[in-house]
Amino acid sequence: MSAIIFPGQGSQYLNMSMDFNDNFDVASRVFQEIEDITHINLRKIISENPSDNLNQTNFTQITIFAASMSIYKTLIYEFGLEILKPEIFLGHSLGEYSALVAGNFINIAEASDLIKKRGELMHSSIQPNFSGMAAVIGKSADFIDEVIKKNKLEIVIANDNSPMQVVVSGLIEEINSSEKIFSENGIKRYVKLNVSAAFHSAFMNDAQNKLTYEIDKINFENANQPIISNYDSQINTDLNKIIYALKNQMANRVKWTESIKKLEETNITQIIEIGPGKVLSGLISRITKKFDIKSIDKIEDLKKIN
Repeated sequence: MSAIIFPGQGSQYLNMSMDFNDNFDVASRVFQEIEDITHINLRKIISENPSDNLNQTNFTQITIFAASMSIYKTLIYEFGLEILKPEIFLGHSLGEYSALVAGNFINIAEASDLIKKRGELMHSSIQPNFSGMAAVIGKSADFIDEVIKKNKLEIVIANDNSPMQVVVSGLIEEINSSEKIFSENGIKRYVKLNVSAAFHSAFMNDAQNKLTYEIDKINFENANQPIISNYDSQINTDLNKIIYALKNQMANRVKWTESIKKLEETNITQIIEIGPGKVLSGLISRITKKFDIKSIDKIEDLKKIN
């Protein structure tokens, strides 16, 4: 039995999923549907990256979603659900929306509209270069929390990615000044990220409230599929809990390590990462050795499915 997982922002790269678009009609139709809804030439952004749009949040999120969905729909069309055997769906931040589509809670059109607005809200939520993020390498979230508390740092954990990788958010001046303190506390690497704002923190509260208004317009289906939500790292089948977690995701910690540890408690033996890159597969391999992990990113990866 499998868990299907989907990547989030940061996994994008030039020409991602274009081999699927060029060789499978079902993938091309997915791109066309999302382009028609969003009125964005996603394939041009992915293949040409004009004005570095691929790395701008208001375009990045919808392009990653389109890439992930084009690959997922190709897998379903070519192999069928009975081969994939999905039992649980989850995604990292943005990827949770892909998971909800795969789990049949919302359709591609509804998700596309939400994700376009989500990217725009996060992109414009706060003055550029006023807040930011940094990856802290080499210690667990509990250790990082203790350093933050002990030194009264004005930053928060945004992503608990693995026992050896945590991402923090805060004002730029706080992100910069915290580096020395973390170094003094045995942190191996402190990498400032090229992002426009402090995602998954209180700086996103206004954007989260505006997105909640949009989420409330969606008629979610009660698909009764297990979803592990970023917000609470719990296995949810209750639609109200799933929607509540989605509404609270943007301004709160992505509990990825806890989510994978929750997955360890199930009878899942295989994880299939669907979408650009292999970031999540790498993170999971640092959390646990329990699962057989497959990444489906390019056409040649299809041979991994059997």
